[in-house]
Amino acid sequence: MSNVNVKRLVDNIRSGTNVYTPLVELVVNAIHAIDEKGAVNGLVQIEVLRNGQADIIDRLEDVDGFVVKDNGIGFTKVNRDSFDTLYTEQKIADGGKGFGRFTCLKYFDRVKVSSTFQDGRGFQDRSFRMGLDKDIIVDEKVADSNATDTGSVIEVSHIRSVKFPDKRLETISRVVVERLLPYFVDKDRACPSVVIREAKDASGTLSLNDYLGKDSSQIVEMKVENGTFLLKANEEERAFQVRVFKFYSPRSAKSKVSLVAHRREVTDNPLQSHIPEFGEEFYEPGPGGDLSKGRNFVIKAYVFGDYLNDNVSLERGEFRFQTDADLLSGISQNAIEQKAAEIAQSAVGSEIAERKSRKEARIAEYVSSDAPWHRTLANEVDFSALPMRPSNQDIELHLQKKKYEKEVITRTQVAAVLKSDNPGELSEKITQLMESISETSKNDLIHYVSMRKCVLDLFSRSLEIDADGKHKSEGDVHDIIMRRKKDSEDLDYDAHNLWILDERLNFSSYVSSDKPLNKSNGDRTDITVYNRRVAFRGENESSNPITIFEFKKPQRDNFADPSSKEDPVQQIVRYVNQIREGKFKTPTGRDILVNDTTPFYGYVVCDLTAKVRKWLHSEKEFTPMPDGLGWFRWFGNNNLYMEVISWTKLLRDAEMRNKIFFSKLGIS
Repeated sequence: MSNVNVKRLVDNIRSGTNVYTPLVELVVNAIHAIDEKGAVNGLVQIEVLRNGQADIIDRLEDVDGFVVKDNGIGFTKVNRDSFDTLYTEQKIADGGKGFGRFTCLKYFDRVKVSSTFQDGRGFQDRSFRMGLDKDIIVDEKVADSNATDTGSVIEVSHIRSVKFPDKRLETISRVVVERLLPYFVDKDRACPSVVIREAKDASGTLSLNDYLGKDSSQIVEMKVENGTFLLKANEEERAFQVRVFKFYSPRSAKSKVSLVAHRREVTDNPLQSHIPEFGEEFYEPGPGGDLSKGRNFVIKAYVFGDYLNDNVSLERGEFRFQTDADLLSGISQNAIEQKAAEIAQSAVGSEIAERKSRKEARIAEYVSSDAPWHRTLANEVDFSALPMRPSNQDIELHLQKKKYEKEVITRTQVAAVLKSDNPGELSEKITQLMESISETSKNDLIHYVSMRKCVLDLFSRSLEIDADGKHKSEGDVHDIIMRRKKDSEDLDYDAHNLWILDERLNFSSYVSSDKPLNKSNGDRTDITVYNRRVAFRGENESSNPITIFEFKKPQRDNFADPSSKEDPVQQIVRYVNQIREGKFKTPTGRDILVNDTTPFYGYVVCDLTAKVRKWLHSEKEFTPMPDGLGWFRWFGNNNLYMEVISWTKLLRDAEMRNKIFFSKLGIS
């Protein structure tokens, strides 16, 4: 009689098991029983128990349990006592932990055993249940038997709170085959026949052995040139063997790498975690290269080795080594899987190479078309970890990460050079660092100039008419140059595109766009967005210039009418006078410092229609520029220089100033 707190033991099982684990344990135990008997016609039969209401689609009830039958040696006195012993060592030679049967109680309420064995008195029948209290074996009965052969029938039923995930026999059988494939392909120990059927209906029996070894097999082993590798743990090299298989008709399955202990799959992880090009299934043409008769397949690499056998957990759900490598834990799971993935890659090398080539072309296209500033960096970066079909965001984030890592290294090296006391090394290190800094700066410059190209393209489009023959909404042009109702207290210094107007404006310290400079209802035009001004100056010194802009909507010229109250020339003059009179402060309360010699620049941007040209010449006394796209005038009493330029000139001049950068940096 045993004395074990079975319930607490079962409740503490948490390590990597799932609802398939009991079925796998039962099948393995059945195979071991057949091996122990030495039967040449070994047979394992799996029957599926169902309960509940049939599904409308599959017309199948939920799985409630399994009955596993075998013609093995049966529950002899030795086997019975081993079953009744926690952590029995009886099957230790086969990697037995003496614990697997308890996983049945984790997922099923009832475990029932019926067995026929042979002793000196002939055949005997033994039956019992697994207990849920202090005894492992309960309700045991032993009697003489009329049977003519040995074997066992084990039933696990009344599934607990966990729902069995699959219903179809084909799906269940495939999962069992994957988990126990090492048994089916063991060249040294023949696997008995394993079949599965419905418990209520013996028709439709499926053979799990038929998944392998025939022309129509769903699982085929692939040849690899070198399926072994070595890894070092605590100065000792450990050997591993990899066998690679094709799994046809994968449906939603993924290519995986499985670590095996004592001929049982313990873990399986996606191969794409190590080589992204395994992310999609493969395709094999039919006979004679007929694509219409081909089959899809995925790859599964099984890894064997004593290191895995020695380190598998009690429940066989995980290993007693770290997932990632560290200095203390020896060989890691990731290291093993990475090596296995490389061997699996060799089995489908041409397809993987083609997928990598497509990924490289995709990355090159992105860098060339959308991110030319990354050209130099892209030649140095390893993209192997990116997904098989990377998005623009995937590529950009990867490049930004590598760029940051490179900058951190450069900063660290610069700091080390600055602290160095060895002048002999200084010159060489500085040269190397300057090359690194130069490359980083060049990438940033290409990025900056490329963004300018995008802004100018957008600006050009905003000046075009739409499908209705009208110009864009009044906010478009203004907001491209600088967002309305903002100033430099609200925006970062580079969050504007005033360089379109004048490159010098990039270096000014205060900007106000469509905001009054004295109070919330202060002087500002309030008609259309093109009528809003932008005032700009450098450092707040009286000797530094103040620049004022007025935008007029393309093709609008009614401001040149004699009755107009929106004369942009007079608006700028009035605004200059108000600033000179000290009426304005910045929103933070700073005085705008001016004196009699403070220079002012005024710009009106509009379309130079015939009406506007006549108005500038006859009424405003402006002088035309040589290119005919602008007019200028000096207002001596106000120390104000003013230009009236066309939108065409503004765009053309900005493009011309940047054209050399576009050309030199290869930005089309």
